[in-house]
Amino acid sequence: MAAMLVPFALAGCITVNAPEEPIVIELNVNIRQEVIYRLAQDAGNTIEENADIF
Repeated sequence: MAAMLVPFALAGCITVNAPEEPIVIELNVNIRQEVIYRLAQDAGNTIEENADIF
């Protein structure tokens, strides 16, 4: 049992400090594809509903 405790005793102390500057995470999200898809779907529905106009 003492042999198992030796590595922990030799490991030392671990300290964790917070950074002085804030962590910045920049997320660039492209939603253009979804908007175009929704517009295309709405346009398709409008054409189907008003087939006599087109």
